[in-house]
Amino acid sequence: MTETHAAVRGDSGSVTAQLVVSRVLDVPDFPKPGVMFKDLTPLFADGDVFRQVIDSIVEHHGRDSFDVVVGIEARGFVIAAAIAYATGVGVVPVRKAGKLPRPAFNATYALEYGEAVLEVHQDAFTAGQRVLVVDDVLATGGTAEATLDLVERAGGMVAGFTVLMELAFLGGRERLAPRPLHALLTV
Repeated sequence: MTETHAAVRGDSGSVTAQLVVSRVLDVPDFPKPGVMFKDLTPLFADGDVFRQVIDSIVEHHGRDSFDVVVGIEARGFVIAAAIAYATGVGVVPVRKAGKLPRPAFNATYALEYGEAVLEVHQDAFTAGQRVLVVDDVLATGGTAEATLDLVERAGGMVAGFTVLMELAFLGGRERLAPRPLHALLTV
C-alpha cells in the first residue's frame, strides 16, 4: 500500500484522506510505460474502510442534495452504487462508447494516456434532476469534464462531483473550474 505521510490532505479532512491513502497501491507502468497507476481496489475490498469512505461522501453532500448518482466507467460504478444504496436514490452509468443499448449522447475527450468516448442515455435524467457525479481518480480532468457536460446535455443539473483521489499535479481541478470538486485525498 502507499506509504502514509503526516501531511496527507483532502476536502473532507486529514482523517478521511489518511483512510484513503492507506488503501492505495501504486502500480508502475500501467496502462503504459511511465504511468504510475493508483489502484483503489484494496479500498473497495475493505468493507469497513469502504463504508467509511461512502459515509464521508454522503455526509459532505447531504442526503437530500441529489436525486440520482452518476458513476463513471468503470470504478465509478462501484462508488455510485454504494452511495445510491446508502441514500435510496438511483444510479446512472456513464459508459464507454458502444456499451449503451438506447440512443445516447456522446463526448470525445483526451485523457492522460490517449483518447476516449463516453456516452449516457439521452433519457437518463428528467429536466433539472439533481445529479451527483462520482469517480475514483481525477487526473487531467478530461473524463470528468466530458461526463459533467454529458449530464447537462441530457437534462441533468450537476449537484456535485466527488473523487476518491485527485492527482493535483495534473491540473484537473483547474480544468473543471468553476465547478466545485470534492476530493477525499489530494496528492
